[in-house]
Amino acid sequence: MIAALLLAAAAEPPPGPGGGFRPGWLYRLAWIFYLLLAVAGALWIGMRAGSIPPELFVRPSVWWQDAGLGAGAAALLLAGWELLRRRAPAARRLERDLAELLGGLDRVQVAALALLSGFAEELFFRGAVQSAWGWLPATLLFAVLHGGPGPAYRLWGLFALAAGAALGGLMEWRGALLAPVTAHVLVNWINLSRLAAMTPAAHPSIGGAADGGGPLLDSPPVSRAAGEADRQVQGEVEERHRGRSDDERQ
Repeated sequence: MIAALLLAAAAEPPPGPGGGFRPGWLYRLAWIFYLLLAVAGALWIGMRAGSIPPELFVRPSVWWQDAGLGAGAAALLLAGWELLRRRAPAARRLERDLAELLGGLDRVQVAALALLSGFAEELFFRGAVQSAWGWLPATLLFAVLHGGPGPAYRLWGLFALAAGAALGGLMEWRGALLAPVTAHVLVNWINLSRLAAMTPAAHPSIGGAADGGGPLLDSPPVSRAAGEADRQVQGEVEERHRGRSDDERQ
């Protein structure tokens, strides 16, 4: 989610029945935004180069190396974010806000949004901006458009600066989009999976503990400390949903 989505999230969302958020409004907005971003990137590349060479996306002789490097970069970025969310309350606050805005996405929606957003952003920032302006301007623009007001979004912008530097470095090194796209899609898929699992809409029984179960998360297994962070964020999201439901009944 970058500048346009952050602005939309900060604005009043479309009302749904009973005055709550309209389910899926941010998901639909994200699809429109990322499709436009991909088209803009493709047009920019085409206008500069006259055509879009297939080698920009994948080099057949070394595709497996690029894919493996992208997966490794994703693992490092996910580890970095995991450290932030354990240590920084602002990171957990950001996840709480995003989980509430996204609503209960199912697994197909999570995978589709991760694939589209990762591909569209890399096509635009690494394929178009970096090829035209260079690594540093593309990295800085990527960070600025992922930031926003408040400590949580400033932290997100700083993380995006590091991530953009790594993804841009992969593009410079490998000369094709496969490595940065692989990394970006994997990071988005895993993080969106966790955020979707934190919303009450993803779990009919709010809280889960009343049923004798553990934390209601279907994301990949994480350490005990990470699980505590997940439960804290999930509890905050559920509390906000309960408060909204109480207000509507009154």
